[in-house]
Amino acid sequence: MTQRSIWPAILLLLLTTCSWGGMFPVAKPMLESMDPFTLTLIRFVPTSAGLLLILFCVEGRQAFRFDGRLLRLIFLGTLGFACFNLLAFNGLQNTKPEHGAVIMATQPMIAVLITWIYRGLRPGTFTLASIGTAFAGVFLVITGGDIERAFGGGKVLWDLLFFAGATCWVCYTLGAQSFHDWSPLRYTAITSLFGTCSIAAITLGLVAADQVSLPEWSTLVEMRWQFAYLILPTGIMAVLFWNTGIKMLGPINGVLFINFVPVSAFTIGIIQGHSITAAEVTGAGLVMAALIANNLYVRSRIRHSLDSSPTAN
Repeated sequence: MTQRSIWPAILLLLLTTCSWGGMFPVAKPMLESMDPFTLTLIRFVPTSAGLLLILFCVEGRQAFRFDGRLLRLIFLGTLGFACFNLLAFNGLQNTKPEHGAVIMATQPMIAVLITWIYRGLRPGTFTLASIGTAFAGVFLVITGGDIERAFGGGKVLWDLLFFAGATCWVCYTLGAQSFHDWSPLRYTAITSLFGTCSIAAITLGLVAADQVSLPEWSTLVEMRWQFAYLILPTGIMAVLFWNTGIKMLGPINGVLFINFVPVSAFTIGIIQGHSITAAEVTGAGLVMAALIANNLYVRSRIRHSLDSSPTAN
């Protein structure tokens, strides 16, 4: 990759992760007037429609074939879009946006553990230490340094919903490996369709059971700019920018940009007047430091492997 082509990739990934960091602070006030289920449904109907339209324009009608993998697509779409978003927004309703952003930054570490469990690929000692450090940072963020108060009030359980949602998204992302013959756009658009169908089924089922209610039209009009942000920058554009940036810069380099999710979330929180404790800042710092340290470690191992291979001489 030339120096000239690096900067567009960096810009795309920065825009993506900063917009993701702003997603939770923007959505948090909306949950005071709307439940997480209808918010998620209203967000993803136009998001998936936009992705499908882009897919049709880029790859044509043939990209809408399922290639005999319909059930897998339904499962992964439900896991990635329905489970992730419903768990995250239900957690967000009862906790701080900054907590969710920090937990989302641990996704590379979660991916390592899932790969170990399902494929038996045990990570190195340094990586395991980095994972432990990252999770210790998350624990410090969600408890605020006061473990008894966090567990006594049950607040930590809402943060655990974020963690469960992040795990669902990682599983969805790893599931893309079984669609290596598909473009990232095709995989994302098709699974978003089935994920939105699952969100609709769950939400409308809850409406029929009188557990949630559809919002008034005046409420939607009042929140039009917030929805525009959740649909365009953090939905359609973020997915396309992230896939393009990762392809240009490579996954090892690209994953480092996930650190900007908590950075932007904390920055927005401070601007909004949220109280950020020293324990939360320290915990977020531990998560980011662990991710960077492990990234450097992986780089050194790859470089050492290449230098010691017979073809390197």
